[in-house]
Amino acid sequence: MSTPPTGVRPIEDPTGQLELALIDQFIRSRGYDSAALDALPAELRQSLQKLASAYAAAKLAEMESRARYVHELHSTE
Repeated sequence: MSTPPTGVRPIEDPTGQLELALIDQFIRSRGYDSAALDALPAELRQSLQKLASAYAAAKLAEMESRARYVHELHSTE
């Protein structure tokens, strides 16, 4: 396995940071700290992570849908 040359950044998902922020927002809205999830019982932690992931996916899909709609509005003028 080779290592990338110095100064070369790996390709990142363009929505990755937004997804992580949405997950963190969801977890905080439930009264938990995302940095302290490891201290929670496994069942609760997994349930919370699944709900947070579904929430983030739905929000990202909503944002993408809205962006597509706005793009279509502007491209038909």
